[in-house]
Amino acid sequence: MAIVIKSIPTLNGKDAERFIQAANKAESKPATVDFSKQAQIARKILEKAKKLGF
Repeated sequence: MAIVIKSIPTLNGKDAERFIQAANKAESKPATVDFSKQAQIARKILEKAKKLGF
């Protein structure tokens, strides 16, 4: 059975301007998520895998 594809509404006027301003503001901020702990854990896992011959 086919699924109906809904149309995407288009922003106009002040809504569009507000959206663009919010997007520009968000884009200018640096990333706030720190993945250093996860990267360190991943490196340890990869080092163990190398030692085991994987």
